[in-house]
Amino acid sequence: MHRLLSLVSFVFLTAALAAAPAVSEPIRLWPARAPGEIATLPPEADQTKPTDDKIAGRPLIRLGNVSDPTITLYKPDPAKDTGAAVVVCPGGGYSILALDLEGTEVCEWLNSIGVTGVLLKYRVPVRPGGPRYAAPLQDVQRALGLVRAGAAGFGLDPHRIGVLGFSAGGHLAALASNAHATRTYPAVDAADSADCRPDFCVLVYPAFLAVKDKGDSLAAELAVSAANTPPTFIVMTGDDPVRVENALTYYSALKTARVPAELHLYPQGGHGYGLRRTNNPVTAWPDRAAEWMRASGWLARR
Repeated sequence: MHRLLSLVSFVFLTAALAAAPAVSEPIRLWPARAPGEIATLPPEADQTKPTDDKIAGRPLIRLGNVSDPTITLYKPDPAKDTGAAVVVCPGGGYSILALDLEGTEVCEWLNSIGVTGVLLKYRVPVRPGGPRYAAPLQDVQRALGLVRAGAAGFGLDPHRIGVLGFSAGGHLAALASNAHATRTYPAVDAADSADCRPDFCVLVYPAFLAVKDKGDSLAAELAVSAANTPPTFIVMTGDDPVRVENALTYYSALKTARVPAELHLYPQGGHGYGLRRTNNPVTAWPDRAAEWMRASGWLARR
C-alpha cells in the first residue's frame, strides 16, 4: 500500500510540475519525512545579521535549519526554451544556504540562456553521525531522479540535465557527478529508478574537493573516471580563501581520467560573489559558462 501511495504521489507531482507557471511552487522532495531525520530543528529562517558582509553592495539570504528539502522549477520563456535543465546547489559550508545569491539569481540567469533552473533547497546544517554531505547527497540524488523521471511532462530533454554548485554546493555537485550508481536511501517511488547522474556539471569556487593535510589529494568520496564523471566546467580565483587547490586538484583528476573539462582561473576575486557583476573580471564567469554549455551542445534547440 505504501509503494502504491508513493507512486500515486509521484504521478500527481509530475502533473503539477508539467502545469507549473514560470516559477513553480516549492515541491517537497520526500512525500513523508526525509530519510534519516530524527531530531526536530527550529523553523527555517534567514540567519543573516546586520553586520554580515554584502555582495556587490546588496545583502543576501542565509537560510538555516532546512529539514524539509524542496525543488522549485524556474522555466524560461518558451521562445528561448532549449529543453535543458540544471539543478542548482547553493553554497553555505553545509551550514546554511545562500539562497538568493547562489540560488534564485542563478535560476534567473539560466532562464536567460534558455535553461530551466531547478533550485534545490537541501538539508542544512550538518546532521550528526555521518559525513557532512550525507543528507544533502540524498537530496540531490532524489532531485535529479525526479527531474529526469518527469522530463517528458516537464518539457525537458532527459539527456541534458546538469548540476551547478557553489562552494559547499560545488562539492555537492561534484559528488552528485560521481556518486550516482547507487541511491544512498531506500527507494521511495518510480523516480528513484531513474538515472540520477547529471549530464554535465558546473563548479563555481568549489570547496572540499582537495584534502589539504594529505598533500591536496582528491577527496576520497569523489570517484572520478571516464565512465563515471560527466563533462565539467570549473571557475575559481587564486586568492580564494577556500583555496584554489580545490579547483586544481579536481581538474587534474578529470584530465587524468580523460573527462572533458574546462578550467578558468582568475588572479583575484575572493569567494562568494555568485553572479553579481562588479569590475572584477571573475564576475564575468557566467558568460564563459554559457559559451562552454553552448559549445558542448547542451543549449542546442530541440
